[in-house]
Amino acid sequence: MIKGVLLDVGGVVAIGSDPIAGAAQAVANLRAHGIAFRFVTNISRQAHQSVVASLNRMGFAIQRSEVFTPAIAASAWLKEHGHVPHLLVHPALKEDFAGLGQGAPDALVVGDAGQDFTYEALNAAFRLLMGDTPFLALAQNRYFRDSDGALSLDAGAFVAALEYASGKTAMAMGKPAAAFFRTAVASMACQPHEAVMVGDDAEFDVAPAIAAGLAGILVRTGKYAPGSETAHSPRPSHVAADIGEAVDWIIAQKG
Repeated sequence: MIKGVLLDVGGVVAIGSDPIAGAAQAVANLRAHGIAFRFVTNISRQAHQSVVASLNRMGFAIQRSEVFTPAIAASAWLKEHGHVPHLLVHPALKEDFAGLGQGAPDALVVGDAGQDFTYEALNAAFRLLMGDTPFLALAQNRYFRDSDGALSLDAGAFVAALEYASGKTAMAMGKPAAAFFRTAVASMACQPHEAVMVGDDAEFDVAPAIAAGLAGILVRTGKYAPGSETAHSPRPSHVAADIGEAVDWIIAQKG
């Protein structure tokens, strides 16, 4: 029986700042049926509180605890291990790392820096990596559906460039890291086999969630491309037209 649901944001419940038709009602239906949910997103151009506020403006009526972001996971990791971050992230995201130590940076954090992905910024990050420096990636997605409806490069392309140049492998703080999925599931007081991930990306949302022990639903919205149902393994547990159809399927399984 499904007790908990993880919902991607971009491409599943919203495109940019616009909710996908029927998404708010679908989330309300989960709540009405007593099914816990968490929004799990690799958005790294907005601080955690901004993501929560944006979703509430779109009508989702959620709490801070119902949103998981890679920046929050990375901030917790840095604090636990006593590192001072060098941030190659969007300026709006820096508030999620406020108060993390003093002194020279000794860990690199890379998110979707957007226009700040300059040669100078990337080279400074590369030079830091050539020392004994932990490398944290807030996202490894290749691209995303931007607010203008077209696809745009995501942070993964720049993470891959730094990995190639430095010979180091980044630690994923968000999707597709199994620990990220399992932490979000644990916050709903259920086990992975009792949860399902709903995403528009078969490679970074659905397949790794299934590998982490969840079920996975691929929706044909956002950056979904025909044929992606069979392009990655494990394959989706279910394919739905949109979030509304996905939630209908989830509620039916609960019943």
